[in-house]
Amino acid sequence: MKWSEVEYLDCLRSERRGYEWVMRHHGGLTPAQARQAALERYPYEPDDAPFRGLIFHDEAWHWAMLVIHGDRYVLEHPELARPSAEYRALD
Repeated sequence: MKWSEVEYLDCLRSERRGYEWVMRHHGGLTPAQARQAALERYPYEPDDAPFRGLIFHDEAWHWAMLVIHGDRYVLEHPELARPSAEYRALD
């Protein structure tokens, strides 16, 4: 997919916000730690990056849960398989 800069930045901000929220509320990170984790997970990719935005194929909830609970989080914590209402309210 070819992203316009506006679309890409909107998505990047949204995913960073979601990842930061999960890392604070489920991962126990401080706001500063969660913000840094989000920036590291979702770095800005230049317009000519070959796979720009590929990380958006799964939402921030999923990527954060993998970090917090590991690859089997859906099996070991089925209640976390879908994002919470509080997370959904971020949008």
